[in-house]
Amino acid sequence: MAGRLSDSDDFEENHDINITPFIDVMLVLLIIFMVAAPLSTVDIPVELPVAVADAPQRPSEPVFVTITEDLSLAVGEIETDAAGLPMEIGIATSLNRDTRLYIRADKSVPYGELISVMNILRGEGYLKVGLVGLDQSAAPPEDLGAEATE
Repeated sequence: MAGRLSDSDDFEENHDINITPFIDVMLVLLIIFMVAAPLSTVDIPVELPVAVADAPQRPSEPVFVTITEDLSLAVGEIETDAAGLPMEIGIATSLNRDTRLYIRADKSVPYGELISVMNILRGEGYLKVGLVGLDQSAAPPEDLGAEATE
């Protein structure tokens, strides 16, 4: 029992809660849980199989938007510019906004130009846009050698 000192010689009872032991108990419990928590996780070693998926089926007549090295645009085989791109895409897709479009860009095309073409397509409502690249096994050997030396 705690007491309080005053001017008189009598000790008065202190009715306040002494929380120091409570804090000590809580800190001990906290340390116990911090030590025990990592031990409760289960680490099961599993060797997951490698998924080898075939390439998805392309539509019978895909719509390709091509950006050449000199930054000229083409929809299929028809050359156009950035202003005429929405019209040519509309003709090629029959204004079907759910048609998947494929962008083929030369590797020397700046990233900003590729994004500007994608922004034009998004602005027209074409949200299914894919990027076309070469498979590493299909690339010519001289390209693989040049990448390996860089």
